[in-house]
Amino acid sequence: MFKFGRKKIKIDDAFFQRINQKYKIRRYIELIIGVFLIAVSFNCFFLPNDIVFGGVSGISIIINHFFGIDPSLVITILSILLLIISYLFLGKERTFNSLLGTILYPIFVKLTAHFTLFLHFDKTDLLLVMLFAAVIYGFGSGLIFRAGYTTGGTDILNQIVSKYGKMSLGKALVFTDGIILTAGIFVFGPTKFLYALIVLYITSVLTDKVVLGISDSKAFYIITDEEKGVKEYILKYLKHTLTILEGIGGYSKKKQNVIMCIIPTKEYFKLKEAILEIDKDAFFIVTDAYEVLGAE
Repeated sequence: MFKFGRKKIKIDDAFFQRINQKYKIRRYIELIIGVFLIAVSFNCFFLPNDIVFGGVSGISIIINHFFGIDPSLVITILSILLLIISYLFLGKERTFNSLLGTILYPIFVKLTAHFTLFLHFDKTDLLLVMLFAAVIYGFGSGLIFRAGYTTGGTDILNQIVSKYGKMSLGKALVFTDGIILTAGIFVFGPTKFLYALIVLYITSVLTDKVVLGISDSKAFYIITDEEKGVKEYILKYLKHTLTILEGIGGYSKKKQNVIMCIIPTKEYFKLKEAILEIDKDAFFIVTDAYEVLGAE
């Protein structure tokens, strides 16, 4: 047990669960809204216009074009197969984080399938329609990632390719979605491919903006009087390494350690809230980490 300021806080499993559950309802709401938005954009914009910009959604559009199979059914089957693959290659924890989104997405795709009866857009200005669709999809996707979830699908495949192909997630995404995009060229032609590239770019940028930042990782620089508690939380519960830097106050000349650590962007809120819970007077800086080498 550590004494933080005027109160004592025990850094144990219960503390970790409390931090993790603090905004659980808000994260669920963000997940549901996000899945709803990407399902609406899929049914109202991408499916009717044959825009294949990757993922299991893109595969479902191609299969629907040839065989007329319900896209929600295709998405469900492919997502379940990828969940099984994820469990085998990525382990239980990563698979669990994809489970809820994987279940909700095909359900929402099915529920919003008839929205096209109420929403009609002029296809003669397809560029404007696609820009609007990309914004909706990117915002929804950003909410999902910010809540700490994914919709499974090729996100799982990207992680596997990244892990075993020894490449970044960005390069893995280009590889996997690139194959699906290429298939779209042969099925729907080069013009639809160009629209798909525009959609892919806008959605990726907007997703990053919603998640807070433009990088996969965040660098924390923390100055706190409760160094031991913060270090234990990062090492034991977030399971990330850290480095202790020796600092000296420019004005006070007082020696003060600085905790530096790199964490995935989706865990930003977990560490931020824990720091403030442990030491409300802590001083910390968060910056984008564009590339991290030499660590797991």
